[in-house]
Amino acid sequence: MSVGDEVRTVQPPAQQSLGTAAARNLATTTKTPPQMQEITSRWLLRALPWLQVQGGTYRVNRRLSYAVGDGRVTFVQTGDRVAVIPAELGELPALRGFDDEEVLAELANRCEQRDFRAGETVVISGDAADRVYLLAHGKVEQVGEGPYGDETVLGVLADGAYFGDQALVDGNATWQYTARAATACTVLVLTRLDVLNLAERAGSLRGHLDGLASVPAQRTNKYGEAAIDLSAGHVGEAVVPHTFVDYDAAPREYELSVAQTVLKVHSRVADLYNEPMNQTEQQLRLTVEALRERQEHELVNNREFGLLNNCDYGQRIQPYDGAPTPDDMDELLSRRRGSKLFLAHPQAIAAFGRECNKRGLNPATVDVGGQHVTAWRGVPIFPCNKIPISGARTTSIICMRTGEKEQGVVGLQQSGVPDEIEPGMSVRFMGIDEQAIISYLVTAYYSAAVLVPDALGVLENVEVSNWR
Repeated sequence: MSVGDEVRTVQPPAQQSLGTAAARNLATTTKTPPQMQEITSRWLLRALPWLQVQGGTYRVNRRLSYAVGDGRVTFVQTGDRVAVIPAELGELPALRGFDDEEVLAELANRCEQRDFRAGETVVISGDAADRVYLLAHGKVEQVGEGPYGDETVLGVLADGAYFGDQALVDGNATWQYTARAATACTVLVLTRLDVLNLAERAGSLRGHLDGLASVPAQRTNKYGEAAIDLSAGHVGEAVVPHTFVDYDAAPREYELSVAQTVLKVHSRVADLYNEPMNQTEQQLRLTVEALRERQEHELVNNREFGLLNNCDYGQRIQPYDGAPTPDDMDELLSRRRGSKLFLAHPQAIAAFGRECNKRGLNPATVDVGGQHVTAWRGVPIFPCNKIPISGARTTSIICMRTGEKEQGVVGLQQSGVPDEIEPGMSVRFMGIDEQAIISYLVTAYYSAAVLVPDALGVLENVEVSNWR
């Protein structure tokens, strides 16, 4: 603009009608109820059959079982050094029930750390089994010979597992399979010689091992239950065996767990701000939704009764190639009869879908309550974001049989509690304090029980970020 040019200001046109901002002061807005991102489909709560539990306790009676010492071992890590927690050596069958802390600490100190590269052989089939291997990190394949002489993978072991424990009680034991590192592995090795040398100085350990050797072998079925003597196919006047069914003398009892919170609402809000929606009702609705979400989280993750922590170690399997493949899902199904459902994190379902796409497979869907749900072999795969994903981007997939008559997994609750608003959930008025704040105690009672070990299986260490 040159000097002397006149600056012109454009005036906006005069307002001729009422603006929208002012008009909203007189308008009745259309509102939604309060929204909440935390609400999920909660398929687990919907799929579990819920049993009425009187007295707050549910006892699971089983046949007497002799299968012990098949747990997992826990380690501590300092830099690149790994050590087994001494008390965790009690998970080994030969040391089950041995509680001399000093001797266990000495055994833990005698464990030698060894590292194996992926593909490296750990033990060879047929060699003398003179040591036990504690797997601190990584995957180990148990490789055997197929019916036609070809190589076959018998199983996969992962963090916390052990193998070779028979070496501690049998000096003539041999390896029945070849163990090979599927990934880089860190293991601790405890030799039979170290155990025997320590037993010569520690009378408690010697007494424990001698007592173990003197116990006669118990006759069991393949599940570890006390055998029932039967006779079949006989003719003539054969002597029919006598038998009885022995029970577990100390059956497990599940007590109902509780989730609670105190909801507070100011009386002025409850009295005056109730149109078109009742404030107290909306506060309670969202609180109940949060409690139900927490209930499902506990049913999956609680250390006492959660599905992930209560799955028998014999029912935990590892994926053969990280990502969940159709083969892994078939293996999970084969571990039990009458599987009713899978439960997986949505990202695990997506990872399974990618593996199906690679093979040109299109998983079917099944109708569940009017909704189409992805299924495998006719068993629905329900999404559950309560199943955690680790920092290494691994998660688990749960498969289970449900129902008390089917000896499956059941949910536990007690209906009819005072001030109940839903089965097993109550809202109790607690009074009004000096600040005119109304308090309500919102409570949910629940638990879950696995009636027999094979009712629940878990595919562990599933990789959800494998895009190869």
